[in-house]
Parts: sequence; C-alpha cells; structure tokens
Amino acid sequence: MALDTSLPILVVDDYQTMVRIIKNLLKQLGFEDVDDAADGTAALAKLKEKKYGLVISDWNMEPMTGYELLRHVRSDDVLRSLPFIMVTAESKTENVIAAKKAGVNNYIVKPFNAQTLKAKIEAVVGI
Repeated sequence: MALDTSLPILVVDDYQTMVRIIKNLLKQLGFEDVDDAADGTAALAKLKEKKYGLVISDWNMEPMTGYELLRHVRSDDVLRSLPFIMVTAESKTENVIAAKKAGVNNYIVKPFNAQTLKAKIEAVVGI
C-alpha cells in the first residue's frame, strides 16, 4: 500500500516532547506538511483554517481532550469524514470502545515506532 506523503497532517498533543517524536516519525515516513496543536481547542481552530488529510491526537489533554475533539470533528459537517487516529498511553478497553463508538478510525497505544505509525496511517488513508 502506498502512502500519499503530501497529505497535510495535524498532530495534537499537550506534551511537546511527544509532538516532536510523532513529527520526527512522520518525517522518517516522508511526510513534510505536519502542523501541531497543544490541545483540542487549538486543534479545532486550525482545522477551520486549513484542510488536513489526517489528525493524530493524544487522548489526555486539557482543557479539551482528544476524545472531545473527536466528537467535535464527527459532529461537524465539513470535518466529519476526516481520518482520525487516537494516541494514548492507556490501553483501557472502555477507552478503545468509547473512541470507536465516537468514530475514531484507528488507535495507537504508546510507546510506538515508525512501522506501527505507518501501518496505522496506511490502514486509514492508504491508497
């Protein structure tokens, strides 16, 4: 499966180190157009300004969590079909189920590597 590395990606995480790690992994995979936001509120603002092809969001953030961001995206007519990958340090079954019900496309449990990220992205937006 081929990846369209020109796809604009929004990385949402309140932990700058994690943002840097994900952006570096995306760069290793060939993605160049990668923006970031520190929480769901900032992410929503960016999603209204630019058309992204994928959101990779952390679950645990303040003031708006990744789960709340996902629900906002899925309830917005313009953003509804935007591919969304949730990243979390917790592999609680109830979180995975809640995210699936809310319409997440894929789920990654930290820590992960470039191969895992690539496989998850391919599953969501691969051509």
